[in-house]
Amino acid sequence: MNKRRTLAALIGAAFALAVPAALAQQPAGYPASYAQLIEAAKKEGRLIIYSTTDTKLAGALVKDFRALYPAIQVEYNDMNSTEMYSRYVSEMASGSASADLLWNSSMDLQMKLVAEGYAAVYQSPEAASIPAWANYKGMAYGTTFEPAVFVYNKRLVPAADVPTTHAALLQLLNAKAATYKDKVTTYDIEKSGVGFLLTNHDAQQNRQFWDLAQAMGKASVRVQSSNGIMMERISSGEQLIGYNILGSYAHARAKMDPSLGYVVPTDYALVLSRVASISKAAKNPNAARLWLDYLLSKRGQTIIANDAQLFSIRADISGDGTAADLLRKHGAAIKPIPVDPTILAGMEPAKRLAFIKRWKESTAKK
Repeated sequence: MNKRRTLAALIGAAFALAVPAALAQQPAGYPASYAQLIEAAKKEGRLIIYSTTDTKLAGALVKDFRALYPAIQVEYNDMNSTEMYSRYVSEMASGSASADLLWNSSMDLQMKLVAEGYAAVYQSPEAASIPAWANYKGMAYGTTFEPAVFVYNKRLVPAADVPTTHAALLQLLNAKAATYKDKVTTYDIEKSGVGFLLTNHDAQQNRQFWDLAQAMGKASVRVQSSNGIMMERISSGEQLIGYNILGSYAHARAKMDPSLGYVVPTDYALVLSRVASISKAAKNPNAARLWLDYLLSKRGQTIIANDAQLFSIRADISGDGTAADLLRKHGAAIKPIPVDPTILAGMEPAKRLAFIKRWKESTAKK
């Protein structure tokens, strides 16, 4: 196991002794039977999470969950989406110990696991508090509301050049191909599950998508596998514009980095939601249910918005970094990707390979 990226024994055994047991009480408005679930989870005493969300971002959630349920030790393992899928499936095949719950930003890979029968059904008491599109039959729940945005270097990109729509970005790259040559970056969709998901949905949403891909090729687009690397390169000036970067990361980075700005496209903005599912083979299913309910609760979603800065999905969380704020500002331009098996269509091997081939040919240096 990768110890560097594992939050194990989490805030330490001493933490459990320091927190009053009374905190592990039944949440307000939950059915009376929920007390039995809490007791069962306390007897399990452990929870194993596989997640694509960085340990640093999830730390506040884990700490607060442990404050509520100090008897439950949490082992939080963060990894990329492809690694998580492969590791989990391999462990299931071999009968090895594995995750009780998976929390995945690559929505299509998580829905693939659901479609393959790995997810348990659980009707969360919080289900009514999230949009209907974010709950697939109690087996997969959307937990965040993260728009795909354009990121730019505020020092080096003139205000007149900052694109506010996909068409404006296309026009900019066609008109100023020499200015922005080697200065545009986006995902390597062959390596990034999130990148493939967003790019594939872009092709469905944008009639000029392949024209934009060609324009990126003329600009010798640079591809990366992570948001962090793309934003570092934009901040340094090595690149100037980033395409389809997750707004949650851009929002958090822009608060600390005066060189970075970002735009939520006004024509349409795809919205990704990190999907949580309980494993059908969970050794600690009750602890997994507590964590899922906590993620969807108003308390958990407030931390997602304010501490993890991943944009909360609940409509009753207000302020910066929330679905309510994005919908108020951008309305119908916001296009959530549904938590539904229909998003798997593009993952059929032949279709996926054909899409990647066309993308690579279109964006190849001209």
